[in-house]
Amino acid sequence: MKFLDTDILPLGMGCWPIGGAMFAGDQPLGYTNVDDDESIRTIHAALDAGITLFDTAPAYGAGHAERILSRALKGRPEAIIATKFGTGIIEESKQLTENEDDPASVLPAIDRSLARLGRDRIDVLILHLNSLSVPKAEALFEEVEKACAAGKVRSYGWSTDFSESAVAFADRPAFVAVEHAMNVLLDAPRMRRALHDKDLVALIRSPLAMGLLGGNYGAGDAMRKDDIRATSNPRTDYFANGQVNPTFLAKLDAIRALLTTDGRTLAQGALGWIWAQEGANIPIPGARTAKQIEGLAGALAFGALPDDVVVQVEALVEREPDDTPDRAR
Repeated sequence: MKFLDTDILPLGMGCWPIGGAMFAGDQPLGYTNVDDDESIRTIHAALDAGITLFDTAPAYGAGHAERILSRALKGRPEAIIATKFGTGIIEESKQLTENEDDPASVLPAIDRSLARLGRDRIDVLILHLNSLSVPKAEALFEEVEKACAAGKVRSYGWSTDFSESAVAFADRPAFVAVEHAMNVLLDAPRMRRALHDKDLVALIRSPLAMGLLGGNYGAGDAMRKDDIRATSNPRTDYFANGQVNPTFLAKLDAIRALLTTDGRTLAQGALGWIWAQEGANIPIPGARTAKQIEGLAGALAFGALPDDVVVQVEALVEREPDDTPDRAR
C-alpha cells in the first residue's frame, strides 16, 4: 500500500513494549522483561521482514523507545517513524508528567524528539491526547504546521478514539493519519466509516488487545505487578485484577478456531480480521522480541481473513450498539 508516497507493507511495529519501565507517580505504565539488545534485534527483524513503519512516542519509557529506535535505525533511511507529542516526561526518573496542551510546548517537544531519534525530520507526528477538544487541538496543530514549513515534520495526525475529532482536520494536506484502538474483540465501526469517507490512513493500536490475542495468556495467568496490565488503566480492560478479563476470554474462546483458519496463529488471524475490515488499515502491534515480530510478519503471507470466516466471527462476537458514544480506549 502507499503511505507518504512510499510503498509499504500494511503492518507496522508498535514500540511501547520496548520502552520498558515508565510511571505516573507510583503507577506502572510500561511493560516488563525488556532487554535493549533484544529490542534492537526485534527492530532489525522487522526490517528484514519488510516492515518499515515504527510507531513510538516520548511517553514510551519516558524517551527510551525513541532512543532505542535511533540506535537500531542508523543507516536505514527507508524506515518511517511515527512519534507523538502532548505528554510531558522526565527521562531520568522514567516519569510521565502533565499533559502538554499549551501551544508553546509543541515546537520544543518536536526538537527533543528529533534529538532522541537522531533524525532531521519526523515522518508522522501524532497528537497523543486522545480526548482533547478540537479547538485546543487546532491551536496545537497550527504549531505543527510551522514545523512542517520548517522541514522538521513531514506529516501529522491524531491518536484518538473520537470519530468527530479524527476527521476535523482531514482537509489539511499534511494531516494524513489517525491512530485508534480496534481489534476483533472491540470493533470501531463509526471510526472506520469516518476514516474511509475522508481517505485517511488508520494506524490501528491495540490490534492484539494488549497481548491477549497473542494467545499466551489464559484464565488464571497473572501479570507482574510492575506491568501496566496489572493496573486499572482503562486501556487494560482486557485484563482485570492482574489477570485476563473473563468476559474477553470468553469472546476469544468463541472465535479461536476461526481466527486460526488455514494454519494461521491466533495473532495472525487477529491481524487478518483487521485487514478484512478496510484495506487502508495498518495494524501496529507491539513487539519486544525478534520471535514475536517474525510471527506477526508471517500474517502478511496469509492476508485478510476470508469473507465467510469474517461473517462467522461477527455472528459469534457480541458487538456494542452502533449508536454507542465514542470513548477513549
